[in-house]
Amino acid sequence: MKKLINFLLSFGPGIFAIGYTIGTGSVTSMIVAGNEFGMDLLWVLFFSCLFSCVLIYVSGSYFLYSKETALYAVKKHMPLGKLIAFAIILMVGLGQWNSLIGILGITSNVIFEVLVLNFPALAPYQYGVVLGIAAIVIGIFYYLLIQGSYTLFEKVLAFFVSMMGMSFLFTLFFVLPQPTEVIMGLVPTIPDVEGSGILIAAFVGTTMAAATFLSRPLFIQAKGWTLEDFKTHKNDAIVAAIFIFMISGSIMAVASGSLYGQGHTITHVLDMSKTLEPSVGKFAVSIFFIGTLSAGLSSIFPCLMIVPLMLGDYYQGKFDLKSSRFKIITGVASVLALTVPIFGFNPIKGQIITQVFNVFGLPLVIICLLFLWNRKDIGLPKGKLISNGIMSIAFIFSLIIMINGLKDIFN
Repeated sequence: MKKLINFLLSFGPGIFAIGYTIGTGSVTSMIVAGNEFGMDLLWVLFFSCLFSCVLIYVSGSYFLYSKETALYAVKKHMPLGKLIAFAIILMVGLGQWNSLIGILGITSNVIFEVLVLNFPALAPYQYGVVLGIAAIVIGIFYYLLIQGSYTLFEKVLAFFVSMMGMSFLFTLFFVLPQPTEVIMGLVPTIPDVEGSGILIAAFVGTTMAAATFLSRPLFIQAKGWTLEDFKTHKNDAIVAAIFIFMISGSIMAVASGSLYGQGHTITHVLDMSKTLEPSVGKFAVSIFFIGTLSAGLSSIFPCLMIVPLMLGDYYQGKFDLKSSRFKIITGVASVLALTVPIFGFNPIKGQIITQVFNVFGLPLVIICLLFLWNRKDIGLPKGKLISNGIMSIAFIFSLIIMINGLKDIFN
């Protein structure tokens, strides 16, 4: 474990990319997709990870060459830059806060379900216990956030990402899907089923998280990397994308191998693991629970931080961690995170719907990165044909996914 954490820390900002990307929203979406469609949506995950890798690379590379963070550069160089930057802050901030609400809802319910397995007498008191758990969890994270440093956040995330990755990959060994199913899953097809558009939008919203690309320059700045660390930054982006694909894909594969075609309906948190029990046993289910919990906890830090980080980026182009603005806004986000437990919403439905909102700001963020990446006055790397091509396809992809998700929501 120590060697694995040290390996992850040797890269750094990629840990935050994994934290933003793989949370309980990703776990929920992958399980529901594997249950309902098998491996048919693996292609969505593959292309989302490919596009994310390039966008992470581009946003970080732009900072290393220009010394300008993303939103500060948008405000400074783009036509209507101030308006566009504020629109991005609004859309991405709402999307991430929505994700935080879903994440805390799932995480607190996961802890409650584990407690009930060992203390059945707690079952009638679900509302109060879940709310209490949620308040304790978000309180601890808020305290660490206002007292901590970038290095502390990196170490905490490295631990949770390690636990998450090992848990899900371990469970996969119990239930391996057929190789032909995996290969066919890479062929782009959209299932002709009601609600598939929302699920695919949730996929993209959690995997191609715009917050990941916007915050990348800030975390590189906090890490102290310079142009001399360009190769490390490039490897960091690739490793992050590979981790995201492997972990998310293993969750989908476990659900597909255990649940697909058996008519299971996933409406409660415990359904996500109990339905695996006949195939993988109680021990593997416990390991899967640990992975789900780690996924939720690894996403709380990044989601709490994103709005004040974006504002610090916009106004000063700096990684802001100690200002009063940072403490106040993260405090507001902590209170909002309690929405699902307070109102007793279904955490599964709440998590999927909240992930969809992350898609709405994505096309605008990609357009901004394309504009900045093709500036002629700061000596950016030449030979950008491949990166420009992939980003252009990513823009079209995000638009199609956003429109399909909106159609399903309105329907």
